[in-house]
Amino acid sequence: MTTIAELLVESLADHGVTTVWGVVGDALNPVTDAIRREDRVEWIGVRHEEAGAFAAGAQATLTGRLGVCMGTVGPGAIHLLNGLYDAAKSRVPVLAICGQVPREEIGSDFFQEVDNDALFADVAVYRETITTPEQAPALIEQAVNAALTERGVAVLSIPGDVGGLEVPNGTPVPKFLEPASRTVPDPAELEQAAAALNAAEKVTLLVGIGAREALTEVQQLATTLAAPVVLTLKAKEGFEEQVPQEVGQSGLLGNHASKVAFDGCDALFLVGTDFPYREFLPAGKTVVQLDLRGEHIGRRVAVDHGLVGHARPTLAQLLPLLHQKTDTSHLDKARASYSAWRERQQQFTDPKFDRKPKGLLRRRVDNPDARIRPELLAAAIDRHAADDAIFTSDTGMSTVWLARFLRLRGDRRLVGSYNLGSMANAMPQALGLAATDRDRQVIAFCGDGGLSMLLGDLITAVSYELPVKLVVFDNERLGMVKLEMEQVGLPEYGTKLQNPDFAAVAVAIGMTGIRVTAPGEVDEAVKRALATPGPVLLDVLTNPDEVAIPPEPTVSQGWGFAIAKTKEFLESRE
Repeated sequence: MTTIAELLVESLADHGVTTVWGVVGDALNPVTDAIRREDRVEWIGVRHEEAGAFAAGAQATLTGRLGVCMGTVGPGAIHLLNGLYDAAKSRVPVLAICGQVPREEIGSDFFQEVDNDALFADVAVYRETITTPEQAPALIEQAVNAALTERGVAVLSIPGDVGGLEVPNGTPVPKFLEPASRTVPDPAELEQAAAALNAAEKVTLLVGIGAREALTEVQQLATTLAAPVVLTLKAKEGFEEQVPQEVGQSGLLGNHASKVAFDGCDALFLVGTDFPYREFLPAGKTVVQLDLRGEHIGRRVAVDHGLVGHARPTLAQLLPLLHQKTDTSHLDKARASYSAWRERQQQFTDPKFDRKPKGLLRRRVDNPDARIRPELLAAAIDRHAADDAIFTSDTGMSTVWLARFLRLRGDRRLVGSYNLGSMANAMPQALGLAATDRDRQVIAFCGDGGLSMLLGDLITAVSYELPVKLVVFDNERLGMVKLEMEQVGLPEYGTKLQNPDFAAVAVAIGMTGIRVTAPGEVDEAVKRALATPGPVLLDVLTNPDEVAIPPEPTVSQGWGFAIAKTKEFLESRE
């Protein structure tokens, strides 16, 4: 006879799930025991369920397939919540298997009981509780199919007295849906959009991760329209170094070339992006937007022509309708601005740099050699990382340095909490990515605040031999918050961190730890860390008082203030 737990695990294994993340315990013991006996699935026991949810979401982001995590009754399920919100905001399919108190105790305020339906109401596209063997196959199918088709989180709760129940003889193993066929807009809508783009003298493209499978088509589109291509942060993956018309990012991570591209165009074409910072988008332009989700059309900027469909087939049908533009002056101006900006940025990667460049803020310390410029570290990682490396970054200054100094050339991939903006995501996401392919280089840009928040899961990397390379930008600060306070004239307060020697902590846990304290040591240390087998933590003491960016991204006083200051800086560069 087959139990509900065995049926669930077998169906996941048949679908191609290879890892399940979580913490063992009570109600889900039958499920973990079924995993123990299923050779196709690896159980990875994390030290905090939040790390498991981040790891599962990262796997789903990388592969496009289902990620799976588990949290048992009450507190265990609650701990999953932040990582599941990240998956939901990133629109990736994740199944969360959650424990529940025995059926007869549900609703009695039993020990550890929480209402899972209420708990996950805002994060899940599907949430149900299995209460009988007869309903188990249908609920398993519905949960996974909802996660796959709606690209979101499904929560399946299993009471403590249910997982071990036997299903009726002959019960088929649940089967799950394959991805839906590609969709394209109506031909008349394509013709109208093409007419608007043809009528415009100067066109700019804003390209997001939704266009990732349409690299060739975006290349042709930019060439045909002689259009500069502004990339969102997530679109660095797949387009950076691949599209000659690229001019970097806009928004809080942006550069002046994006403003040149936006201000100088007559028509703006948004391709596969839900770019949230409407303050950076130009006004008074003809706007065309292509997105798979109709609810995204027009919610950031007024749209004249909305196209709902997958990027690749839609652009393939649109391209023959477009006229070749011969005037490249708009593109040339934006590209010149971008090239000049990148050249200015490179001076910060020199270990001997010690001067104030025009137009940039630089705060000095009594001994400028005491700490390492973060730009130097990020550039060294870019030089020495593999061309198929996968990167993660913690929300905050780690992402700033990645955005500005890491080039996602070749087959490099990027995963981060770029929609939810959570702390502590880089390390657990790296664990998930490394478990997907232990032979592929996985590098995490970790903030010291983010790493220390889930520090216990360094042990997970060692326990399961996950060869992550964790690079810690150790400035003993919550760096982004420090900048927020400075921008509004507040004294720094509550942002200083009393850090341990992270490299020594890593060694104590059983992984390789490397500590770097001088600029001249950075290059060799990065090379050594990336060449060392197994998990490695590279602790680099970076300068908390070096700011080679405009008055930058902030959140606490309000994104509006940060946006205004960043726009002010970009305009000052004209």
